[in-house]
Amino acid sequence: MATTADFKNGLFISYNGKPCQVVYFQHVKPGKGPAFVKTKLRNLENGRILENTFTAGMKIDVITVERRPYQFLYSDEDGFNFMHEETYEQIHLPHDVVENSDLMKEGQHVEMMFVLEPEERCLTCELPTYVELEVTYAEPAVKGNTASTSALKEVTLETGAKVMVPLFINQGEKITVNTSDRSYGQRV
Repeated sequence: MATTADFKNGLFISYNGKPCQVVYFQHVKPGKGPAFVKTKLRNLENGRILENTFTAGMKIDVITVERRPYQFLYSDEDGFNFMHEETYEQIHLPHDVVENSDLMKEGQHVEMMFVLEPEERCLTCELPTYVELEVTYAEPAVKGNTASTSALKEVTLETGAKVMVPLFINQGEKITVNTSDRSYGQRV
């Protein structure tokens, strides 16, 4: 068991039975009354930021969280199948654990975060910041469409995902897509 004196940014703790990461903490010793620690915690299951105040010296549960490299193999009606890149162990995840799964193609490298206590389970599956995909369908740009400030068109990528790109992108070209906000990066 640890105490609030062991708080540091990036520490993984169990708060109300949920795995959380300390994003920010501040030890406060007022002139009157007991000392306390103000914190901002990120819930690892849903990404929400929680603000909480702990009394100084309070016991906390520190948990072990591990990041592991995996490779996407295939998807089926139940979810996605991945293989660990070093041990070749295979794992199956449901559809709701993987964000932006429509930007993931077979052979894609991902990083998964596992909580190891009390039982091992996968919290998140994160794609790289940018993925390289081929445009399978793009309508040709129409002359005169550039009068507006946002000269973008919707294209379909090889995974079936639809993203907005500049008008000069054509079918058959490879582009990079930012997985966090699904925005166009650059032509490859």
